[in-house]
Amino acid sequence: MIELAIETGMRQGELLNLDTASINLQTRIAHLHETKNGESRSVPLSKRACDLVKAQLQAATSEKLFPRWSGGDGFRSTFKRVCERAGVKNLRFHDLRHEAASRFFEMGLNQFQVAAITGHKSLQSLHRYTHIKTENLVSLIS
Repeated sequence: MIELAIETGMRQGELLNLDTASINLQTRIAHLHETKNGESRSVPLSKRACDLVKAQLQAATSEKLFPRWSGGDGFRSTFKRVCERAGVKNLRFHDLRHEAASRFFEMGLNQFQVAAITGHKSLQSLHRYTHIKTENLVSLIS
């Protein structure tokens, strides 16, 4: 779920609510029926995201892609435990969404394309999510 969040920019709740019928591996699109802003959206899946989804589908025991957690509270405690075991401090699951947005920009996507993927309604709010490393910009201006 952590890797898929980084690959797609999906929120924790969107991933937890994602059902297997909403994922089309042929078109590489996941359709989100429930999002924070109340609107549905479709999210393109990278090849890595498709591989992650395929692995999860093989283990799926219900229509939910991540059936282990029935809600955010259970997942939050699991995420906290995983971070503690890995020695990672001050990481929130939502930080992965920031990382995904930054990576999308570093791939060369423009702000409208990134907003379409992440579901941000305003470019101002999307800007708060973007933390581009200067080192990654060097090759773009060569």
